[in-house]
Amino acid sequence: MPEIFINGQAVQAREDQTVLQVALENGVFVPYFCWHPQLSTAGNCRMCLVEVEGRGLDIACNMPVSAGMKVFTDSDDVKAHRKAILQFITLNHPVDCGICDKAGECTLQDYHYAYNGEPSLSVDAKVRSTKYYNLSNRILLDNERCILCLRCTRFTHEISKSMALGVERRGDVSNIRPVEDRPLSEDPYSDNIVDLCPVGALQSRQFLYKSRVWYLKATPSVCPGCSRGCTIQVWHRKPEWFVKSLDQRQNTSIARITPLENPAVNGPWICNKGRDLARIFERVRADQPMLKGRPVPAVEAIDAARRLIGAARHPVALVSNWGSNEELDSFKRHLGEVFVHAHVKTDWQPEEGERLEDDLLIRPDKNPNTAKARELFDMGEPSYHDGTDLVLVWGEGYDFSRIPPQAKIIFLNSYLAPENGHADVFLPISIQTERAGHYTNFQGVVSRFEPCFPKGESVLDAEALFKALEAPPRGHT
Repeated sequence: MPEIFINGQAVQAREDQTVLQVALENGVFVPYFCWHPQLSTAGNCRMCLVEVEGRGLDIACNMPVSAGMKVFTDSDDVKAHRKAILQFITLNHPVDCGICDKAGECTLQDYHYAYNGEPSLSVDAKVRSTKYYNLSNRILLDNERCILCLRCTRFTHEISKSMALGVERRGDVSNIRPVEDRPLSEDPYSDNIVDLCPVGALQSRQFLYKSRVWYLKATPSVCPGCSRGCTIQVWHRKPEWFVKSLDQRQNTSIARITPLENPAVNGPWICNKGRDLARIFERVRADQPMLKGRPVPAVEAIDAARRLIGAARHPVALVSNWGSNEELDSFKRHLGEVFVHAHVKTDWQPEEGERLEDDLLIRPDKNPNTAKARELFDMGEPSYHDGTDLVLVWGEGYDFSRIPPQAKIIFLNSYLAPENGHADVFLPISIQTERAGHYTNFQGVVSRFEPCFPKGESVLDAEALFKALEAPPRGHT
């Protein structure tokens, strides 16, 4: 392993590394715009310039290490060139931070304050360009803010393989544009380019003018959209910034979803379905326990369910593959002896037009915890018979017409549905954003999710509910 010197400090490097990689790996920060660890090296922003003794200035992102080289990341020449680069980049930049969604997360903002901090030297009017260009039905492009780092084009060529973006013309009128006959809207990973953009040029329509990022906090979670189980960040409003007037639903709603980097599962990416989880989680909730459609207190509904379980001679359970590891274990531990016939059902099927599978992240099973459920319970449709007298249905996606007409039904669900009122006992249960837990993905990797929002007063946690259902009804021994 070659030894090199960074700012006088000896560090070990691998022969296949660049100076930028070695510096970052050893805690020496070198600023960059266009470089990204998962993308090819473009070397066009020139922000990562460093000085090498005997060689002068060069870009660190494309400079291979060699034994004994002496690198300076903060010399006077380096500082002067960084200031010049930032002056050049901001020459025609609109500096509309006051209305830009990237404000607070913008690398250009950070570098300007760290390495430049001076007003523009130019006295000429800025060059104007396309302000809101429709890249797709999900993404807007502001060409005035674009610094042509080309991260977005490299992503579509190297990661998603859609080849959907390119550079139109070259020179001072270069613009990012969709490639003819390759619409970005058909790229199921397109929203990753919004995260990749170091400035505010690429804007998510979902998040556009929705919130300032400093009003939000990110809670680690797991995408339930398929059996990959990508780790994500669920962004929601900080309690100290709760809205006290206007629409208070903002306090308990998802502002956006971004990837939580995880080399063992999804790397730094997620698909667009993961970005759209608010559409799944924020459907109209069911929050009232019921007996045959009649609202009752939770304790009464739990007692009724206990009585049905105690009286059943041939009960069958249909287990949710959206249940967490903790909930599945709780069902097995507390109700497994009663529901000897427990089968894993499929809560979610692929939607029309949804990509079923690919070589990057997307899996054909559109449920997050089938692997763990399969460890504990049988898969497939149960074999009902004339003696089946109780069916416990946990979660969505099951056709009640398959249940024998003589069987009583206990239904655990989180969302408003016609079946809620048809069940003999309906018990509303919490959703992923209201509890902590773990999912096991198709490869056996276990990932944790944390709660974002409080659950409703009458909403039950399935893990505790299964323990409660094990006990006899009140007044019984």
